[in-house]
Amino acid sequence: MDLKRKRFLFLATLKGAAIVLIASLFHYPIHFIDAVSNKTLTDFGLHISVWRIIFEPFLGLLMYFNRALYALDEFPMTLLWTLIIFIIYTVIQAFRTEKILRKHFIFTQLANLLLLLGLWFTIFVIMLFVPLPNNTIVNKSPNKILVTTHCHSEYSHDGLISQEDLWQWHKRNGFDAFFITDHNNHNKTLDFVATQRKGKLPSEPLVMCGEEFSGSNHLSLLGLKKKFSTKGFPDSIAVDSTHAQNGAVIVNHWFDGEKKSLPYFKNLGVDGFEIANTATDRSYDRNIYHKIKTFCEKNNLIMNGGLDFHGYGNLCSLWNAFEIPGWHNLGSGEKEAAILHILRNREQNKLTVVLYKDRPFYEKGNFFFSPVITLINYFRTLNFWQVLSWLMWIMIIAVVKTGLIDTNEKLKRITLNRIISLAGVFSSIFLLSLAFTFHGKIERLSGYNDIFIEYSKLLFYVGGALFIYAAITSIFRYRKDKRK
Repeated sequence: MDLKRKRFLFLATLKGAAIVLIASLFHYPIHFIDAVSNKTLTDFGLHISVWRIIFEPFLGLLMYFNRALYALDEFPMTLLWTLIIFIIYTVIQAFRTEKILRKHFIFTQLANLLLLLGLWFTIFVIMLFVPLPNNTIVNKSPNKILVTTHCHSEYSHDGLISQEDLWQWHKRNGFDAFFITDHNNHNKTLDFVATQRKGKLPSEPLVMCGEEFSGSNHLSLLGLKKKFSTKGFPDSIAVDSTHAQNGAVIVNHWFDGEKKSLPYFKNLGVDGFEIANTATDRSYDRNIYHKIKTFCEKNNLIMNGGLDFHGYGNLCSLWNAFEIPGWHNLGSGEKEAAILHILRNREQNKLTVVLYKDRPFYEKGNFFFSPVITLINYFRTLNFWQVLSWLMWIMIIAVVKTGLIDTNEKLKRITLNRIISLAGVFSSIFLLSLAFTFHGKIERLSGYNDIFIEYSKLLFYVGGALFIYAAITSIFRYRKDKRK
């Protein structure tokens, strides 16, 4: 065995040993906590998909990075680290390359740099829009049911998921019921609720009608029964109209801007506040958190969790657990009334805000080292089967590389540069396909949705540019390798 193959096998063994060491000696078990008390909950367990375990090195990392506490701030740092590593590698290899070939090597790397940017963008899009086999909750309590009080369909201006797919998503993530709270409209939601009540959709998870009203702050109007427009409503009318239908009103993500004071909303007659919201960041300033919590406890206002799911991200990190004995024996109307009763009567002892916890808490700050810390924390959460999956794939890659590719002259011609170019072509096709899919929804959702227009254009331009560039580099590199 030559030195190069020995070195490759040694590094593969070292990687496997490091994963085993981190996962066993520094293990951090994934668990669920109460967002109000921060105590660990024992009524809920974790289900890990078999497909995720089988393809853990490819899927697990994506989903773990997707769950970062401040994902939109942290994920761009992975691009920065990718560029840093790429530049360091290029500089080192340039000095190790013969002088006569050095210029060609640098130009090749510059070409690869643009392809890597395209691949990074594709990975980001996959994390946002592709339903990966997410870890899901297991409800072990006989009397608690899991509910979403804040989510959006494609009938919101910024929603990306159909009502039917939203129902499937909630079913997949262990929910017993959910309110659809589209922005400033609820007529389409009432139609979907009626579809389920008529038996055209399975009865669980139960669909209920709500609306996210954009007044001085965003308010969730829950339990709406009639079709009406809230356009031009002042806050007080929106609250009173909801209560007149025996509904409940929750102040959404007040911590995002604090547009009106807490006493202002109390005097309006709202029923409570979101103490957690996972739409963008999974955490926020703890001083504001304690301010909301103290105010709610002092004024007998209920605290719930706002999942605020819009159809992207696809990973669920928050559930509202309502204590409702005999849930499965109740009719649809009785189920909804039981949920609204707890909210309206502010029975916090019957509502637990369940948060998925897979890493130590940290404040928002300088995220430069976050990709490294996140990577280490990811390996800390792995169980036996996930570690085994990593070792299996490391072994498969090592055997294929040293026992097949390195000993086959035809396979040796398939260079890394050609693989990167082909990956760019396939990535661009994926982006363009998604762009056309989004574009096909624009006309049907006219007057409701704006984001499909924006995303279809972005994906089309990026995908088109990547396709042209990747296709040209692929053809050029294929012809060059063929001449050799």
